[in-house]
Amino acid sequence: MAGLSDSPKPRVVAIGGPTATGKTALSVALAKRFDGEIISADSMQIYRGLDVGTAKVTPEEQQGIPHHLVDIRDPEELFSVADFVALAQPIIADLDRRGKLAIVAGGTGLYITSLLNGTAFAPEKTDPAIRTELQRQAEAEGAQALYQELSRVDPEYAATVHPNNLPRVVRALELYRSTGRRMSEQRRESRAAEPPYRALCLCLTCRDRSILYRRIDQRVDRMVHQGLLEEARLVYEHRDSYKTAAQAIGYKEFFPYFEGQATVQDCANRLKQASRNYAKRQLTWFRHQNEAVWLYLDEDDVLQQAICHLNAFLQQS
Repeated sequence: MAGLSDSPKPRVVAIGGPTATGKTALSVALAKRFDGEIISADSMQIYRGLDVGTAKVTPEEQQGIPHHLVDIRDPEELFSVADFVALAQPIIADLDRRGKLAIVAGGTGLYITSLLNGTAFAPEKTDPAIRTELQRQAEAEGAQALYQELSRVDPEYAATVHPNNLPRVVRALELYRSTGRRMSEQRRESRAAEPPYRALCLCLTCRDRSILYRRIDQRVDRMVHQGLLEEARLVYEHRDSYKTAAQAIGYKEFFPYFEGQATVQDCANRLKQASRNYAKRQLTWFRHQNEAVWLYLDEDDVLQQAICHLNAFLQQS
């Protein structure tokens, strides 16, 4: 697409919203129409070998459109929002130089917001002794105990973190215990005075919440049919080293089955409920992004609406 690189700032289109709303399909359709490439903003699709439980985009779904930041880490490796921003920024710069439209698509709202806001992450001071102490505390008392501590010392940041996201909880407590600084303060201070991109954020959802929940239930059923149980077993067997995946929605719900405490159907039902709860949190996050444009699957022709908004966005001087 000619002319993108003439803009004073690179143009970026973000596609967010809760799980099971068709973000992948829409991003591919827009990339084909507007000569774009896709940057995945999904904190789990970065991991190699975890495909079904992360709803990773398949080669068929990609339809020849390049997808960046998919399959870039092994499950043993930790990955943070700072890592995402550091990797995504040069990709956007390269796409802009080549006259390609950057489309950032995924359900990890923190990734999208941090990228579009130009959040600058200072190197995190680490203290291996404190981290080890926190991890031992989590093993002895459970992740919930650490989350409760985080809620006491930094309630603002705790509100943005799922209680089971142990890596983020540990990082925040490690920062506080080693420096006395709260993660919420560090994040506020790291936000750029001016956003680095001219951005359009499209968010997908359903006006009728029951339709969204039905889509989520159907998606879980498809995952089980596609081999989710085998993938969850892999995570279960490596749960001490696959720390992020072991805490992720999609896998831990099946651990009771492997321990002989529940049936597969019981676990699938738990996953459906956990996914619905996650969708609520995603909706809350994206609704706090004031400039987001909402498209409703149960009311609009989403693709045509998105094309109209994108055309108008690209025509802006």
